[in-house]
Amino acid sequence: MDTKRIVVVDDDESIRKTFFLILSRKYLVYLARDAKEALARFRAAEVDLIIADFKLPRTNGIGNGLEMIAEFRQAGYRGKIILISAFPDLIRLEEVRNLAISDFFVKPLDLQAFNRCIDGLLESEPQTGRSV
Repeated sequence: MDTKRIVVVDDDESIRKTFFLILSRKYLVYLARDAKEALARFRAAEVDLIIADFKLPRTNGIGNGLEMIAEFRQAGYRGKIILISAFPDLIRLEEVRNLAISDFFVKPLDLQAFNRCIDGLLESEPQTGRSV
């Protein structure tokens, strides 16, 4: 069985490191601090799951995690996505549905529920969400 690949995009270094420590026991985990870095490094990569924070620094005209996810979707990424945010009131459910986001978590996270969600998403994913 191939090890699943996860990209974590968050501008908070402590959150990136925490996710890496928790998830790298079971998965290959790649980190990006903003949308520009994530898109440059992973747009054409084989990735099974993207975990993205809603609030990201504005780079290359991309102002938040939803805009970054839209860029990934336009590039052909069809894999799973988890959106996280400390500001759920700023997120429109219609946009989440239109981008086929798999799940949404509010910070601070319930790490047990978060891990169960990731395991469930990746166990149900028969192949990599290949980007174009």
